Amino acid sequence: MPKKIVMQDIADRLKISKNSVSQALSGKDGVSEETRRKVIRTAEEMGYQYERKRSRGGSKQARSIGLIASEFTFTTKTFFGDIFLAIEREAQQHNIRLLIQSVNPSARDTLTLPDFIDDRLVEGVLVLSHISTDYINKVISRDIPTVLVDHHHPLIQADAVLTNNRFGAYLAVKHLIDLGHRHIAVIGNTDASPSYQERWEGYMLALRDHGIEPRQDLMFVHVKEDETWISETVQSLRQQPSAWFCLNDGFAFFVCAALKHLGLRIPEDVSICGFDNSHFSQISDPKITTMDIDLDQFARKAFAQLLWRIKHPGDVHRETLLPTKLIRRESTDTCAGGGT
Repeated sequence: MPKKIVMQDIADRLKISKNSVSQALSGKDGVSEETRRKVIRTAEEMGYQYERKRSRGGSKQARSIGLIASEFTFTTKTFFGDIFLAIEREAQQHNIRLLIQSVNPSARDTLTLPDFIDDRLVEGVLVLSHISTDYINKVISRDIPTVLVDHHHPLIQADAVLTNNRFGAYLAVKHLIDLGHRHIAVIGNTDASPSYQERWEGYMLALRDHGIEPRQDLMFVHVKEDETWISETVQSLRQQPSAWFCLNDGFAFFVCAALKHLGLRIPEDVSICGFDNSHFSQISDPKITTMDIDLDQFARKAFAQLLWRIKHPGDVHRETLLPTKLIRRESTDTCAGGGT
């Protein structure tokens, strides 16, 4: 029968006093935060069973959850930035401390987790957008309830809150078809995110449901979200389609600029539809028709799912799909018959 681990075993391994181990595990003052983390980590590694006690003041320790995202995601001020702020508001309303950590490429590639995850100092983790499959699975391996926000993957077993990208894209393309457009190009970068892959699939489904065979020469789905790349792609066509469906509003903004550079009028000559209802769709001239995502609802659903998962750690994983809504603006109109 294996030996039962006691506090003295932890103290011996760390070469500290048994009293320090007791203070660290009980949440009392008297040890540094670094020592507390080392004690907790060593206790878990050695299989020591303990119950975290109340602090000296008699009140329960404040609940904490973590939020992680790639450095790139944190620099995206629109969409993900808005979701982050909405999650922060949810945490404040629930009186839960939110610990935040960006994951740089080096940490991602070496699978280096934030201390608050490695030391299990949070009750749950929200993963905002994509980092890498291996990295997210490393987070999950710490056995902390985890919810993905706007990302999922067949090899990741975790709850996820997602935009219904396929149906949203379907509705966007149907809007163009209902306006009489039959030659509809698509542009974006499906390599960047599963969301864009799903939007492309929605585009394909809408065309086929309406008896339009998708054309390879009108599909540009490996284009970087870069003004020069997009401009060169648009201007490379010998004849423009009557409409463009863009996998996000950034692409739509640059497509609009490229078409105007060619002397084409929007929407009189070419219609444009984007996705996300980001600031790009609103600062463009003309303003761009797009699919809106309720980002506050995104945050509420993700936060609620994490709190539920904390209480039901063994239940089956869930994916929640959130609907989108068409916002029609000046960039789409009836087909003038000038498409290819």
